[in-house]
Amino acid sequence: CGSDRCGVVARVGWGGPPRGLRRGCSTGDHSTTNRPPLKGGPSGIRGRWLSVLTAFVWFAVHAAWGAELQYPLTAAVDGENTIFVADRFLPGIWRIREGKASIFFQASKRFRTPLNAVRCVAFDGKGRLLAGDSATREVYRFEDEKPVPLTGGEIGIPMGIVADLDDSIYVTDLEIPRIVRIDGEGGMSVLAKVPAPRGLGKSKDGKLLVVSHGKNQLLEVNPADGSVRVVVEGTPFSFPHEVRQAADGTIFVSDGYAKAIWRVGPGGKPAKWIAGPPLQNPVGIALVQERLLIVDPRAKNLFWADNEGRLTPVLK
Repeated sequence: CGSDRCGVVARVGWGGPPRGLRRGCSTGDHSTTNRPPLKGGPSGIRGRWLSVLTAFVWFAVHAAWGAELQYPLTAAVDGENTIFVADRFLPGIWRIREGKASIFFQASKRFRTPLNAVRCVAFDGKGRLLAGDSATREVYRFEDEKPVPLTGGEIGIPMGIVADLDDSIYVTDLEIPRIVRIDGEGGMSVLAKVPAPRGLGKSKDGKLLVVSHGKNQLLEVNPADGSVRVVVEGTPFSFPHEVRQAADGTIFVSDGYAKAIWRVGPGGKPAKWIAGPPLQNPVGIALVQERLLIVDPRAKNLFWADNEGRLTPVLK
């Protein structure tokens, strides 16, 4: 735009985008309402058609830009294989169908507004989408595609969510190191205290698997009594994020710093399964009919992993 206070330097066609619009500028120094008309520009019918074309091109380009994931963290998949992705920098939630991404919920850029800092998504026992947000210290349930708060702002930093068929929701709270249970009416109670809890998953026998950044990085919590058992001793992972367990008992752990997905077999011994490109910082993982889905915010994409560890990007 030419303003010393703005980084916008490009225009589209005669006179740029439609009146009053400039991508990325917040200075207000170059509103088209204050700009003198360009000399030698188009006129008459040709000018009007060119203005229409300019507007069309501008909006088409921005629509294409808008379809790119910004910083995807985690994903959940519904019964129709539609993928819902929590995007920290959108901010909001994407919906991916047949390899096409569209915005399901666009959050405000203003802090302390719903899902401004979305961090995790999951489905409850009735197939309703849940999302955890640290900006409002809340877990939301979507009803008619609108987020409804469940706890009144009682969660600190929700990092992982899983749900039972009885409407119980379990959440890892990184700020106040604990696992909490939210009942169907929104009542909340502390299930267990766990050091620096992050990812949360379900074991094949209904217990909770918890990624911890404490002295033991993978734990199991019994939802019946809150008792804690160590699954993986010590700190073999570099920076673990999420955990899932397959029907055969294999546990998968995403590790951002190692750029890897680990497998944990019987006996709690982890081994790297997938490592290196195209993975740059794998954070989120989900199991869909025994297929592993990996979410990588730096790659700005999701990947399906087959049984041999070969990766296929979700978005081409």
